[in-house]
Amino acid sequence: MAPLKPLQLPRPSAVPVIQCHQLCFSYDEIPILADVSFTVQRLDAIALVGPNGGGKSTLLKLILGLLTPQSGTIQVLGTSPHLARPKVGYMPQHLQFDPSFPVSVMDVVLMGRAGSMGLWRYGAEDRRVARETMAELAVDDLAGRSFSSLSGGQRQRILIARALVCEPELLLLDEPTANVDPAAHLQFFEILKELSRRVTVLTVSHDLGFVSQVVGRVFCVNRQVRIHPTTELTGEVIREMYGGEVRMVLHDQCCSERGHSHAGIL
Repeated sequence: MAPLKPLQLPRPSAVPVIQCHQLCFSYDEIPILADVSFTVQRLDAIALVGPNGGGKSTLLKLILGLLTPQSGTIQVLGTSPHLARPKVGYMPQHLQFDPSFPVSVMDVVLMGRAGSMGLWRYGAEDRRVARETMAELAVDDLAGRSFSSLSGGQRQRILIARALVCEPELLLLDEPTANVDPAAHLQFFEILKELSRRVTVLTVSHDLGFVSQVVGRVFCVNRQVRIHPTTELTGEVIREMYGGEVRMVLHDQCCSERGHSHAGIL
C-alpha cells in the first residue's frame, strides 16, 4: 500500500472542543458516569482508557449527542453535542454490515457525507471530497472494490476516510487497532500521528503502549474520569486505572514502576 500522504483538514475553531462539567449518567438508575468534569482544547490528542463497563462507550455517545446526561453539562465545539455532530467524525469499533450486500468502498466513504446530501443524493462536491480524502489515506485505488473483500487494515483506513469526509474538527476513534494485524497497527500509528497535528483526536484504546507515543493525556474512565499526562503512566497508575494487573505488549517502550525501558511486556 502506498505511504500516507499529508492530510489537509480545515483549521479548527478557537473555542474549546469539549467542555464537560459535573456530568452524570445512569442506565435504569445504575450509575455509569458520576461528576465528570474536563476540558479538551483544540488539537489535543487524548486516549480514553479504562476497564470494560467503566463508561468509555457511554462517554463517546454523550459527546456524539446520542445520549443526554441526567445532570451536569457537556458542550462540543461551543454548542450542544447534537448540533455539533456535523463537525464530528466517528470511527466505530465494529461496523455492522451484510457481507453479501454489494456496497463499494466509495459508497462506504460517502456515508460520512450524509449530512450534506441534497434531495437524497450525493453531489459532485461530496464525491470530490471523498476522492481527495481517500487519496490522502492512500486508498483511492480501492474505490471500486467491494467493501467486504478488503483486509482488516484496508477496512480500517476506509472507516477513517468515512470519518474524515465530513471535514471534522473533532475525531473520535473507538478501538481503531482492534482485530488488525501488526502491520496495520504500524500503518495506523503513522495515520494517528498525522491526524493529531491537524484535528482534535480522542482515541479509545486498551493499547497504552501504542497510544502513549502519540497522545498527550490519558483519560481513565471508570465511573469518574481521572486525567494523567502520558509521562505519569507508571505500572501503579495503570493498575489503578484497570483495578488490577494488566498485561500489555508495548511497541517500543515499557512503562513500569521503575520507569521507561525498551522491554516489550508490562
